Amino acid sequence: MQEITITVEKDDEGKRIDAYITAAVPGNIDTDEDSEDFPELSRSAVQKLIENGEVSLNGKAVKSNYKVRCGDLISVVYTEPKEPDVLAENIPLDIIYEDKDVVVINKPRGMVVHPAPGNYSGTLVNALMYHCGELSDINGVKRPGIVHRIDKDTTGLLVVAKNNKAHHSLAEQLKVHDVARTYYAIVEGVIKENTGTVDAPVGRHPTDRKKMCVNIKNGKSAVTHFKVLERFEKCTFVECRLETGRTHQIRVHMSYIGHPVTGDPVYGIKNPRGMTGQALHAGRIEFSHPATEEKVSFSAPLPDDFESLLSKLRGGYVH
Repeated sequence: MQEITITVEKDDEGKRIDAYITAAVPGNIDTDEDSEDFPELSRSAVQKLIENGEVSLNGKAVKSNYKVRCGDLISVVYTEPKEPDVLAENIPLDIIYEDKDVVVINKPRGMVVHPAPGNYSGTLVNALMYHCGELSDINGVKRPGIVHRIDKDTTGLLVVAKNNKAHHSLAEQLKVHDVARTYYAIVEGVIKENTGTVDAPVGRHPTDRKKMCVNIKNGKSAVTHFKVLERFEKCTFVECRLETGRTHQIRVHMSYIGHPVTGDPVYGIKNPRGMTGQALHAGRIEFSHPATEEKVSFSAPLPDDFESLLSKLRGGYVH
């Protein structure tokens, strides 16, 4: 069971409570830092919670058509439904490094990190359960070992915890920004500056619950540093370093400054230049090993489709 309390601000006065809660409650889709936020709730799900008495207004029951007022205190209780067991599956993994505490995986494009409603097989977790057997159980049965995530169509490195001690260590390092994560991306347009920083809060899109955006009012602090590696006629090859790890952070930030990631179907142009997903790769990760506390660093080469696009751009064959 999870509970969240929200205080209505003046700007939201007059909204129906079901619509207000749907927009105000943070979701939890593919956050890099794997925050334990409330799950994403549809408006119909919120209405059901209200009908079942799981939503209170200033300590009392409320109806879905109530229009909120400034200062209202809303409490939402959510009990996650029982999910089916997650099964181990013999799925090949590209293992960069492994010991008794951690395993570093190079995730391919198209693979979801952990099971979610409607998608309980074929994920990285299913493969890890088969390969490793024992993983940390801090994040429950759906996310064993998972400390941070990358999007389905983003490729590259993830570190997974094989026991709870390692999980606690890695989670703390992420929290205080001691895990260095470097991404490589091809973005649309030619970036003039050699380096730059995007410092803009990222939060849920106000009207599209499946998207994130730069959200000054309700977003969380998000900082991305970028460096130009190579310029082409209509694209730029960049290195991005995460200071924070919000949902879709690099994709949102690069789109925000007018240079969406090539191939990004959500924040850019779908399938341009032959890409079947965004040209974004988690190429390097550095952290303190949970057992030895020594700094360790791992890298993964660019995937074939990314390298192929770079070759075409260098030859001037892609416009």
